[in-house]
Amino acid sequence: MGMFDRFRRGGMRRPQGDAARTGSTTVRGSDSADEKHLLEFVTSRRGVEGFVEPRTAVSDVTLLLVAHDGEWTRRRVQSVQWAHNFANKHQVPSYDAAVVGIPQRMRDWNRRQKER
Repeated sequence: MGMFDRFRRGGMRRPQGDAARTGSTTVRGSDSADEKHLLEFVTSRRGVEGFVEPRTAVSDVTLLLVAHDGEWTRRRVQSVQWAHNFANKHQVPSYDAAVVGIPQRMRDWNRRQKER
């Protein structure tokens, strides 16, 4: 077999389907357990703010909730609009994370947790 024979025969076989062709991934969608967790976080902490993170190649839209002390949680949500509606319904300010970033208090909280 010559060095370029595999190219003359049409190349290596590729798996079928869009995910194989484009390199895209399949991500788990949000469910009622995610919504329940977000609701529990919002109702049990004070000073909570929401940061809506857009869909990426490896994850769906997520809602990051950060409490006053930096404690945080992140869950998949159905859409950007759903995340903002959830925040509004529970009187939580919401921001687009791609625009404003994430708060410093969250990074500080993560650092404190590592020091423990």
